[in-house]
Amino acid sequence: MALSSMTRDARRTSLARPRRRSFAHALTLSTTLIACSGSESTPGGNQAGTGTGATGGGAGATAAGGAGGSSGSAAGHAGAATTMGGSGGSAAGAGGTGGTGGAAAGAGGSGAGAGAGGGGAGQAGSGGSGGAQSGGAGGVAEGGRGGMSGGNGGATGGSGNATGCTRELLQMTLDGYFTALAAHDKSTLPLADTVKFTENGDAMELGSAGLWKTAGQVKYQQTALDTEKCMTASHAVVPDGTMDIPLALRLRLVNGKLTEIEHIAIHQGDYSVASNTNAMISADMTVNWNDPAPEGQQNSYEELTKWMDKYYRAFPQGVCNTASGCKRLENGGGNFDCATGAGCMSGDPTGSPKLDPRLILADDERGIGVGFTMFTGGYTDMHMFKMYGGKVYAVHAILGSAGSSGWD
Repeated sequence: MALSSMTRDARRTSLARPRRRSFAHALTLSTTLIACSGSESTPGGNQAGTGTGATGGGAGATAAGGAGGSSGSAAGHAGAATTMGGSGGSAAGAGGTGGTGGAAAGAGGSGAGAGAGGGGAGQAGSGGSGGAQSGGAGGVAEGGRGGMSGGNGGATGGSGNATGCTRELLQMTLDGYFTALAAHDKSTLPLADTVKFTENGDAMELGSAGLWKTAGQVKYQQTALDTEKCMTASHAVVPDGTMDIPLALRLRLVNGKLTEIEHIAIHQGDYSVASNTNAMISADMTVNWNDPAPEGQQNSYEELTKWMDKYYRAFPQGVCNTASGCKRLENGGGNFDCATGAGCMSGDPTGSPKLDPRLILADDERGIGVGFTMFTGGYTDMHMFKMYGGKVYAVHAILGSAGSSGWD
């Protein structure tokens, strides 16, 4: 990856803060440590009906409508959606067709605009000739499901992702956020009325406090896109006035609106290990954070989240399956071996967690896992690791001094 031209951060000494123990120091001494919620959207599936009945069309997903129910040899299908939502979603989508024990039924009309579902403008898609009830219901927040029909063999059509959350939507929102942050102008963002913003654990007025007053254009970012929880998690390098600083950023979307924004902004003196933004960037030459995991070596969403959960709960005895050459950075500094002062206990951790995982995210396409916790010594923390083929190749942490995370 071509690196941005950057200067090394000027170091600032914080005379007001007492020196705190670093993450690495806690690992080495194996000290006793003091010790999520994002709404998930569950994509529906298609079930095959048996017997004489069939169901109406289901809701489309973001990229394509869900499949309608089937009975006998004929199956309905939903039309493709355009941007977000399918049939009964928040944008355009076509209703599915009902099935009738072997004979195809008429398809529901396509809708356009917010609130449009199958059958057009919120109308229900039509069922098959053997169906007693039909069509996917229109709606804005969620895709509708097809109605049950027929005698003993009815089945439902496929439902779309309830939030219409896609990788493209998350990436577009993240890019827009960095642009708005650099312009110190929140007006271009899709904000929910109840949006919450914190920086280093403190709740602030979005657009007029913290980095929103001083940030420049992002120079580097490594990001997990979690479509299950519809969140992004990034480690980034952002100018704060004339100084480049490490920034951990989390965004959450609900129905296309930003509801949660979390910053962990690191200045020199905020942590005992000096920040090194150049090292954050140069590490990507070997880690390749934003690249997809190698073909055939992708770990599942569950494997990624389970690794992060054990890492925190059993710390420092949950550092498992690290590859040779795996390095751990803390705010870009340190460049420690991942296994230094750590171990890997067998089985799952039990009892009280050493560190309590507040939230865990994953991007199984890129092979990135992310965890949030309050680290011992008074730091709000976002950990990020790169994993594929069952091995962990990098562990990076951004930790900032804070009395709380602001989200507990």
